[in-house]
Amino acid sequence: MQIIPVIDLLNNVVVHAKKGDRQHYQAIASQLTPSSNPLDIVNALLMLHPFEQLYIADLNAIQKLSNPNAASQSNNFNVIESIVHHYPSLTIWVDAGISNMAEFTLWSSLNVKLILGSENYSSIEQYKTSYPLGNTQHILSLDFMPNGYQGPLALLENTRYWPPEVIIMSLAHVGTNQGTDIQLLTKIKQNASTFKLYAAGGVRGIEDLYTLQSIGIHGALIATALHDKRLSHEQLSSLRQ
Repeated sequence: MQIIPVIDLLNNVVVHAKKGDRQHYQAIASQLTPSSNPLDIVNALLMLHPFEQLYIADLNAIQKLSNPNAASQSNNFNVIESIVHHYPSLTIWVDAGISNMAEFTLWSSLNVKLILGSENYSSIEQYKTSYPLGNTQHILSLDFMPNGYQGPLALLENTRYWPPEVIIMSLAHVGTNQGTDIQLLTKIKQNASTFKLYAAGGVRGIEDLYTLQSIGIHGALIATALHDKRLSHEQLSSLRQ
């Protein structure tokens, strides 16, 4: 099972994501390091465990918010570029709120795996024209807010629009320590057995990961449980790859 640590970037610092309430995210308070500097956070995560992948959410780009620490930019592009440069062996996933081909092309220049989040699309046609024809290197994120699924219904219901890897993003569970949405994950898994599915949101500890593994989930995106030291190197190493 793949464990992918998550860092959420806002105005060049790492913040603590909770319930998808992005307007009120605060700088992360991690037990792994006193710093909220992105490079320090990545280093601390890798000191905990030799993770092979890292998920980065650029909250400025996702929300189209200007970044006061990056002149004339509404993203954390330079910070992410620095992480890519400092950690060349990491496979980095980036969610930058991509909604069109121009944005896809911009972020592709970083040589990262791009996340296409369903919340960024108002129609299936918009989704289909936001990445190069035939490209299956991106990862789809099916986004669920407290009020339900966000995005074109066809993208949720028809797997022919999916790339091989798909994230089930339960934003209502993010940062809450209330457990994963097993019912939702099980339902989607039943209809998508040939896809690599990743759970995001609500992992409390190793037992939740064993449960996800038992229902065939390929990997999990985790932040809070790592920063609270509720997952040890030994526990993470016990998961089947």
